[in-house]
Amino acid sequence: MTERSPFYENGLARFKGDYSDGKMHGFWQFFRKDGSLMRSGTFDHDRQIGVWKTFDREGKLVKETDFGD
Repeated sequence: MTERSPFYENGLARFKGDYSDGKMHGFWQFFRKDGSLMRSGTFDHDRQIGVWKTFDREGKLVKETDFGD
């Protein structure tokens, strides 16, 4: 997996989350270039698990996807 910068060119966060053994693990958030939260959910060593939520630019929940355990 190619590491991407956690920041956009404008300095705002692209994503926030933790790694375990070099893999995405635990709760993560992904942001748009304007700083608004786009998506959030949990990883188990690079595998999406549980319910992931997708938001519009105003922060309204628009979709929930259940990836199971």
